[in-house]
Amino acid sequence: MRPASFLSSCVSVCALACAFAITACGPSTGGGDDDDDDAATNTCSPGQQRCTGNVLQTCQGGSFADAETCAQACDPTLGCVVCQPNTGTCNGDVSTACRPDGSGFVEVYCDPVQGMSCGPAGVCEGACSPGALGESYVGCDYWPTVTGNMVSQVYDFAVAVSNTTNAPAQVTIDGGALTAPDVFTVGANSVALRRLPWVGALKLCLGQSWSNCSSAHPNSARANGGAYHLRSTVPLTVYQFNPLDYVKPGAPENSYTNDASLLFPTNAWRDEYYVATWQQTANVSPSLLAVTAYQDNTTVTITTRASTTAEGGAPAFVAGTPQSVTLNQGDVLELGTAAGDLTGSYVTADRPVQVIGGHYCANVPDGFGYCDHLEESMFPVDALSNRYIINAPAVTTIPNGKEQMVRIIATQPGTTLTYDPPQAGAPTTIANPGDFAEIPRQAASYLITATHKVLVAQPMEGSSVAGGTGDPAMSLAVPVEQYRSAYLFHAPTNYLTNYVDITAPVGATVMLDGVAITNCTPIGASGFALARVTPLGPGPGNDGNHSITGSQPFGISVYGYGDDTSYWYPGGLNLETVPIGRLVPPPAAPAPVAPARVPVAR
Repeated sequence: MRPASFLSSCVSVCALACAFAITACGPSTGGGDDDDDDAATNTCSPGQQRCTGNVLQTCQGGSFADAETCAQACDPTLGCVVCQPNTGTCNGDVSTACRPDGSGFVEVYCDPVQGMSCGPAGVCEGACSPGALGESYVGCDYWPTVTGNMVSQVYDFAVAVSNTTNAPAQVTIDGGALTAPDVFTVGANSVALRRLPWVGALKLCLGQSWSNCSSAHPNSARANGGAYHLRSTVPLTVYQFNPLDYVKPGAPENSYTNDASLLFPTNAWRDEYYVATWQQTANVSPSLLAVTAYQDNTTVTITTRASTTAEGGAPAFVAGTPQSVTLNQGDVLELGTAAGDLTGSYVTADRPVQVIGGHYCANVPDGFGYCDHLEESMFPVDALSNRYIINAPAVTTIPNGKEQMVRIIATQPGTTLTYDPPQAGAPTTIANPGDFAEIPRQAASYLITATHKVLVAQPMEGSSVAGGTGDPAMSLAVPVEQYRSAYLFHAPTNYLTNYVDITAPVGATVMLDGVAITNCTPIGASGFALARVTPLGPGPGNDGNHSITGSQPFGISVYGYGDDTSYWYPGGLNLETVPIGRLVPPPAAPAPVAPARVPVAR
């Protein structure tokens, strides 16, 4: 369904602040030599560089001059690297391929189910190959993973599979709790919902009512082969819902505890993550993290911020002590604590993994009703940045946004924070990696700028706090550097109200389902503006899929409400490496604000 007729075009009200977007490396057509026309001469422009064999040359005074002899390989864009991107070697259907950033090699299975083969250059070829896909939320190979939730087992875990192309997609789901593969077709530019059986070990409790699972349940589990494997012949976007519906015929009660996650394809998985979640609630609802492997013999090392006990095949972890486990393809390690908070836990692996942060049933803030499930796919450290726009979620009774919680998790020591516009009581420093700053409860839009990479989480507050609508859900703020110029997103039609919040450069033109967006509100002096669009709910011909494009990169956040429940996830993003050297410095003289780490109690 198209948005209402008030959509026309954003009005430019101030000059666009300088921003940039990192782009994926294109296929290499040769060795390390620069293919620019200037390579035949020695003339150049400031900032240019090229490779002559393994010698990196940079532009100095209008001419190329030797800058460095690379020990292993030279790339004209990246400089000295371990290996030349988009090259590799084949061993049957397995490619040992150079990473896009040239930092080393990774084994990639050129899956025939996804229409791939290992080509002459030693890398996977086809529409679903990593080189063709780049690093974003669009892909062909996903691993939906159940996380702990007290919801009645009558409700369904599900995935929404959105076809982003003009060709039909052949999709195969296997593993998890399926006894046979589920093979189906998703039409061009359409969506399919697939309900999947609960993986009981990862749900942590199977009961007919939430009350059956409110206290008697384990907090952790290991489920070998417990993740679902979803593969497609063409690129897709995939979202998981835990559970899908908030009301269901024949169910003994409303679902009460829902959330959803934007899933990332394996071509965008990495080997280093920090985790965002929420503290345990009343000693019965644990803070959770789940790690999924897609390659055999993956060694995962986790440093938890709270201790966990040995349960369900998962070993005990001691807070602050790194501990390793080995996972094979499709294995899931889910850790929960009923004695603290796993926010800031650190996960590394020797092969790419998926990490989900969540909560069995969180009260946000503590002491306010009602508890609800949280989950979201974590962004890898490579893809994090130091600039994030924060927008409070709206409800129908508070259209400009209700108050929210915001957590900023540090990846480096001595991280300094500034805000535009300034936020009263907002913390200005974070001491150590894994520590987090919590911004006092408020409804506002602002730009966060840090001196180092940070992860920013936005837990939604309970319905008793504001508006009487929805209960906790959790999303991650998207780094400004990972904004895109086009998205296909899904807003499920079985919810009462759905929103998309759009953060775009001031003066940019953004088109949602073919109609231009208006009513853009500038956010301080950040150079960005916010527009909210609702309803995105049921309507003639509306399957929940929406297309949105812009004249400049922009960000989106998608959320919705049913009776006593909600969901929230980033509508999409790039997941490319943001080099440390390209972080934008914070303002030289930020406005002073009073430091505070704990929200002011009501």
